[in-house]
Amino acid sequence: MDLAHGHNGSNPRLLVVACGALAKEIVALRTQMGDAATNMTLQCLPAEYHNSPQKIAPAIDKILTERRADFDQVLVGYGECGTGGALDKVLEKHAAERLPFAHCYEFFAGAELFQTITDEEIGSFFLTDYLVKNFERLVMRGLGLDRRPELRDIYFANYKRVVYLAQTNDTALKAAAASAAQKLGLNYDYRFVGYGELKTAITTAVNANAEHGAYRHVRG
Repeated sequence: MDLAHGHNGSNPRLLVVACGALAKEIVALRTQMGDAATNMTLQCLPAEYHNSPQKIAPAIDKILTERRADFDQVLVGYGECGTGGALDKVLEKHAAERLPFAHCYEFFAGAELFQTITDEEIGSFFLTDYLVKNFERLVMRGLGLDRRPELRDIYFANYKRVVYLAQTNDTALKAAAASAAQKLGLNYDYRFVGYGELKTAITTAVNANAEHGAYRHVRG
């Protein structure tokens, strides 16, 4: 999925390559920033890579091999996300940056709150708005629990609770998250975190891109 705003070819362009699970949030942030984000292009990888992290680095390498020369700046909307260092090697190769966190749960919650949550209960299974909406597809069917429900107690043996890190204050999603916790046989904890550090990272990248354009205009 490639979501591009109209852009002025004389201004620097920002490419954001992100997990499909973040598409809605990044589009919303881009809309909030208005004209400042005019030259930002968003390209998303399949959200299913959440369950197959070995696919993330090769896919981003392919995108940046094909498109890096068309952009002045690249922000990758992933944390380390279980790639075992492979993603950072790809980013170094293409002079790109990623979000400075282990995974999406940490940058939504923020490092301090995430540490507090895991200190409280290391056996926490995290959900976001996207994962709540797609729980049946990504968790129940994705892990085969719809076909073999006995696997639940094997897969989740070390978990004690579901922590819903909510991006929006949505009553229906709260209920769905509570239902998901019940299906997994876990306690339920709700935390409204909004966009967290994702907003900070996108805003910083857009502002840096705009400043680069202003600097180049003055120099030019």
